[in-house]
Amino acid sequence: MEEFDVVGAGLGPSNLSLAALLEPLDVRTRFYEASDSFRWHCGIMVPGAQLQVSFLKDLVTLVDPSNPLSFLGYLAQEGRLYRFLIAHADRCSRQEFERYYQWAADQLKSVRWGSRVERVDLRGHLLEVVSQGADPVGTRNVVLGSGRKPFMPSFAQRFRGPDVLHSSELIRVAPEVGGRDVMVVGAGQSGAEVVNHLLSGDAMPASLTWVSSRVGFLPLDDSPFTNEWFHPAYVDHFHGLPAARRGELLARQRLASDGVTESLLRDIYRRLYELDVLLPSRFRHRLLACRRMVGLERGEGGRLAAALRDDDTGTVEAHGADVVICCTGYRSEFPEYLEPLRGRLLNGDGRLKVRRDYSLEWDGPEGLRLFVQNAAEGSHGIADPNLSLSSWRSARIINSIHGRIVYRIEDEQATIAWRGREVQAL
Repeated sequence: MEEFDVVGAGLGPSNLSLAALLEPLDVRTRFYEASDSFRWHCGIMVPGAQLQVSFLKDLVTLVDPSNPLSFLGYLAQEGRLYRFLIAHADRCSRQEFERYYQWAADQLKSVRWGSRVERVDLRGHLLEVVSQGADPVGTRNVVLGSGRKPFMPSFAQRFRGPDVLHSSELIRVAPEVGGRDVMVVGAGQSGAEVVNHLLSGDAMPASLTWVSSRVGFLPLDDSPFTNEWFHPAYVDHFHGLPAARRGELLARQRLASDGVTESLLRDIYRRLYELDVLLPSRFRHRLLACRRMVGLERGEGGRLAAALRDDDTGTVEAHGADVVICCTGYRSEFPEYLEPLRGRLLNGDGRLKVRRDYSLEWDGPEGLRLFVQNAAEGSHGIADPNLSLSSWRSARIINSIHGRIVYRIEDEQATIAWRGREVQAL
């Protein structure tokens, strides 16, 4: 059985960052990805969608600015560096960032495309990784990067198809919306992008109902002190807190990651105003705040009926629609390929326990470790599913695997004093 120092399961942005930072090191690595090429949120890659973080938060720059697989390196190689800076200044489109990811992925020798990881299990003194169409390999370090899965409520999931879908399927399913009544459930960034896309298309809906469970259609909190929650120092502070306190903080910090960019909210508001003035009899819209979809049924004629609970009054309202698009987020699931190790990994509450270095606590041999990417929000904070700290997290995993400082990441200065010793120093 061929042996590697590190094996990655899945190649989304997180494990792509890990692979890019491992590339210049003297280590044997292998990454398996089920797709035949790199794809990033392709189902909701609507025209005009913007990256919500700085382009400097790429695969490598915040850890190793000299790494050739940086976004600026990509622009330079493509001959677009000056034009990009003139056109965008501090942001870029998600479509261009996906092309950057694809460019970086194509340069990695360690990736095996079209090979889905099917099983991870103990075999002698190693972890055995079995992948589709490939010989089993052995390793002491497996990094789980299979990502989070689109979530839909069970009452909507049973109708999933061409007229009930998750936002991640929007481009692929391409529901017929022209002249029909469309409901968008969810008022985060994805929901807003779907609404803006519907309002900008040639085939306009007859009506649009946009449902928010929040008190309104709220903006992303992108202010400087809020962004300190996306700083390495805060991750360590958060990890050291009691579980109950971590859960409380995550609920209060949600708009730092799940709000809508202010520019997009302005675009939608202006577009609705224009439609009210120009097409008052051809297009109708209802924006419903403080509502939660609690049920979905299909009538005899095929029309959908959504039950929405009004959190202000406690009443349940019935709203009809021809198409329902659920912008209801993503959730982490226990990977099927880890089933042979389930009993060794889950704690008494049926959850994974993640250490500071992103390795999992388990009762297997001490020298064998499994690390998680983008699956530790509950233990490491609001930044975990975000791109902001992906390179830093990868570097921490690399340092832990090597047992020494390969990338210097532990002494970044924060403006807010999170740790006790920083406060006492005053």
